[in-house]
Amino acid sequence: MAAQEIDNSTTWGKELWDQFDNIATHTQKGIDFIERFGGFIRDRSAIEVEYALKLRRLVKNYQPKKSKEDEENEFSSLIAFKNVLKEVADLAGQREVVAENLQNQVLQGILLLAKNLREERKKALNQGASLTQSLHTQIGTLDRAKRSYEKAFREAEKAIESYHKADADFHLSRADVEKQRVNMNIRNSQSEDAKSEYANQLQITNKQQQQHYQIALPEVFNRLQELDEKRTRGMKEFIKRSADVEYEVSPIIAHCLEGIVKAADSINEKDDSMIVIEKYQSGFQPPGDIPFEDLSKPDPDAANNSQTHNSSTGLNHMTGKGTTKDKLKKRVGIFGIFTGNKKILEACINVKNNLSTDGLKEDFSDLPPTQRRKKLTAKVQELQQKVAQEQAASDGLMKMKGVYEANSMLGDPRTVEEQLNESVNRLDRLRHELLRYQKLLEQANNQSFIQHSPQSNRVIQNGQRSSRHSNGSSNHENSHEDNGEDHPDDAGSLSRSASESSVQQAQNGLNINNNGSSASPESGLGTSHTSLPGSGQGSTNEQPMNEEFYEADTPLGTCRALYPFDATSEGSIPMSEGEELQVIEVDQGDGWTRVRRFSSKGWEEGFVPTSYIECTLYA
Repeated sequence: MAAQEIDNSTTWGKELWDQFDNIATHTQKGIDFIERFGGFIRDRSAIEVEYALKLRRLVKNYQPKKSKEDEENEFSSLIAFKNVLKEVADLAGQREVVAENLQNQVLQGILLLAKNLREERKKALNQGASLTQSLHTQIGTLDRAKRSYEKAFREAEKAIESYHKADADFHLSRADVEKQRVNMNIRNSQSEDAKSEYANQLQITNKQQQQHYQIALPEVFNRLQELDEKRTRGMKEFIKRSADVEYEVSPIIAHCLEGIVKAADSINEKDDSMIVIEKYQSGFQPPGDIPFEDLSKPDPDAANNSQTHNSSTGLNHMTGKGTTKDKLKKRVGIFGIFTGNKKILEACINVKNNLSTDGLKEDFSDLPPTQRRKKLTAKVQELQQKVAQEQAASDGLMKMKGVYEANSMLGDPRTVEEQLNESVNRLDRLRHELLRYQKLLEQANNQSFIQHSPQSNRVIQNGQRSSRHSNGSSNHENSHEDNGEDHPDDAGSLSRSASESSVQQAQNGLNINNNGSSASPESGLGTSHTSLPGSGQGSTNEQPMNEEFYEADTPLGTCRALYPFDATSEGSIPMSEGEELQVIEVDQGDGWTRVRRFSSKGWEEGFVPTSYIECTLYA
């Protein structure tokens, strides 16, 4: 009760009985303020929606592209980054939840409260204005009654004074005195009536004024006070509700942040390093020591090779820097391989047809040994799964056929006979292909991979290129020349031997290659469309493409760089995209072309990846 009395003693109706206009202004400002708070919530919701949208766009823009190779060997850092993107997408979803709840639970409540407050205030103000107008009207009536009473009282006093003067004047007749007395009585009567009316209006006005300021108007002010307090309570509740919206999603946001931390903890640099080894290990052995070549001693092998070449071709080679017309003619003859040797072209076409959809050969012979074994193992596993699936399907069809034969009411066995035949044929093909790849894998596992990477065997000597066997032997080369076969000077090139074996085996229908090579442009093992087909195997009338046939100052053609290249190994030169260079030596089957260009330092020569250039050779 005491608290209620204190509340009643501090009401607007009692304390602010004469502040109607100020109360009206205050309540209007309060409603405007809560509507402004609603605008704040609306703008904040828009920012939350925009933030969520930008987070989702960010996740989409930085989503790693899917690759079959990456899925097989995914780095822990890449997996962690994908998990981080997933958690950020969840964070975006929670921001959308915050925006939705702010709009539905806070903003809508604010707008509804402001609307109700505005209507209640209007009713209260209209009632207060009506009460005030009624009081003012009554006060005006009282003022008029008072003025009438004052006028009648003055006229009555004047009539009394006139009567006394007439009664004291002996010159006036009795009739004149009686006239003044009658007039006096009339004025006194009018004054009394006016006085009674004034007293009556005063009583009515005082009663109405008391009712107005003690009951009617305080009720209006108290309603406005309650309205304003309702607005204030609503403001309090909506602010707390906006915080509760954040609290509701904070556990999920915390879980997302924990997921990001967990993704970071899952990164293992050692495992990623092992994946790099597994992904790029070639299986080649590092190159051995480069033997010392004593130029003062004659090289019997070189002399034998020179004699063999001279006897088989009938040409006299010059050892100096100059050249002869015979050399130019023989150079033209070399380029005649494109049109003259139909067998080699057909073999190259067969090799191209043996390429798989991912650009690799079906037997993966163009890959390094380790990568080839890895691909063959994966292929064998894939075929084993397909064989198991097809075997299960065939067994199901066999059972279905047996059921149909046992009970013809269930179905016609001839309906599944065609499907069974197709399944058996597919199973035979899969088994044949599985056996083929198992043999390839067995051969790859039984191979001795003590080989050197071709680009490590390249030695730059006096601006000329020479590639040799790791054992330095040339007897094998001479034996082939005695048989009328043509081989380049780098007879130990792995890519050349690989391409020859793949061509020969493709012609025999085996498609088996025991020597893998890398397809990377910088590995020195790949081939390209600009390489000379058949450069490692020619007819008896064609000459080997040795450096002695080419003069250093005579280009074989021009080439244009398709991609920029940074020289990272000895003997190579950098080039920029679109740069024009001179071709000094064509690709010998190892994926590199020797070019020359003019720079501020003069003429520069070196090797560039064949797959990085587009060549135009002279006719």
